Amino acid sequence: MQQRNADRTRSKILAAATEEFAERGIAGARVQRIAEVAGCNKAMLYAYFGSKDGLFDAVFSASVEEYLEVVGFDTDDLPAYAGRLFDYFEDNPGRLRLTSWYRLERPAGEPLEAIVAVNQARLDELDRAQRRRTVTKQFSSVSLLPLIQAIATSWSSMTPEYGTATPSRASRRKAVVAAVEKILS
Repeated sequence: MQQRNADRTRSKILAAATEEFAERGIAGARVQRIAEVAGCNKAMLYAYFGSKDGLFDAVFSASVEEYLEVVGFDTDDLPAYAGRLFDYFEDNPGRLRLTSWYRLERPAGEPLEAIVAVNQARLDELDRAQRRRTVTKQFSSVSLLPLIQAIATSWSSMTPEYGTATPSRASRRKAVVAAVEKILS
């Protein structure tokens, strides 16, 4: 019974922290708000995660794990990967905000090993696909991966003033897939 309660408390803290960090970033997040939403005290939060930074690392790592499960990665169909990436962040804008906060607030911080490993695995897969000539060598793998990711998330960075000029979701997704197809040809 004790383990189940501990797991439940940890899950509640992670859920509350995910929302808090997505909304306010690392610097703006408040441990007290997270604890209140999770229904526990701050001491419990520190016992599980050590610090606010440790909690953010756990939240961001869990977010990346979820993203990997849902989006996947296939060098044989990078346009489809871009489409799934677009869909994921359209459906989960808080996850994209977490990524943005991570980039903004940790530009020179200690890299998260999970992120380093995922990026290296994808770069290795792209390198192999380029050697097999199934992916263009026009761009190095280290250039191609962020280009595809930037294209897939480009609509989320549009200012609100773009307003009524914003095409439908289906049109935006189609443009993302077509743009990735174009850079691969």
